[in-house]
Amino acid sequence: MIRIIPEQSYTIWFSQRTGSTLLNRALSATGVAGDPGEWLTFRDPDSTTRDDIERMWRDGMTPNGVFGLKTAYREKWIESFRSVFQLPETASRLQAWNAAFPNCYKHIFMTRRNKVRLAVSWWRAIVSGEWHRQHGEKPLEKDIADQYNFDAIIHLLKECALLEAAIEDFFTEGGIIPLTIVYEDFILDYEGTVRKVLAFLGIPSEGVTIPPPAFDRIADDVAEHWVQRFRKEIQADWQNVAW
Repeated sequence: MIRIIPEQSYTIWFSQRTGSTLLNRALSATGVAGDPGEWLTFRDPDSTTRDDIERMWRDGMTPNGVFGLKTAYREKWIESFRSVFQLPETASRLQAWNAAFPNCYKHIFMTRRNKVRLAVSWWRAIVSGEWHRQHGEKPLEKDIADQYNFDAIIHLLKECALLEAAIEDFFTEGGIIPLTIVYEDFILDYEGTVRKVLAFLGIPSEGVTIPPPAFDRIADDVAEHWVQRFRKEIQADWQNVAW
């Protein structure tokens, strides 16, 4: 089989509930920005081969040679790429990443300002099983009002902070200045954000149709009640209440 190497690769780095799948769908639908899916998420780093990685290139590439993926940071993948591409242990994490994803000069960092709302949204998705709601789809009819869990939400708050810290450490070590996409801004200016990403990638967007959002908003009164309950409980014995 002829090896097809991406002419340009880019990575979307994210923690949960930051709009990464919404951006993935939008970019993929343009037909010019690759298909930045979670090519690594459901794979085992220890058993992934070079053929597997090259298959990702083909599956995630558009005809113009652009490949994209979205992922959270996992150190195990860096170790895997060093092994697969026979790099020395002294090879930097960025060198290992670039070996797996050639010409990966652009990085996008997706975040969310309000981390409490992020953690609550994450927990809501876990207990409801509703991670995304396709546009026009009816909400799942499942009563989750009694599923509030302080310990679970604070765990997810910590996990989000550590996921972002790992990504930011990777950027710092590699001298990477990413395009940062903030969830709250993305929701307010969906099309403008997608066009900003295309411009950052150096992909002309003139004549490119930006599809409408693939998903509807999931947050509801239950989630808002959990947000308010959590912020009061976590600060219950604080002398200086922050929020």
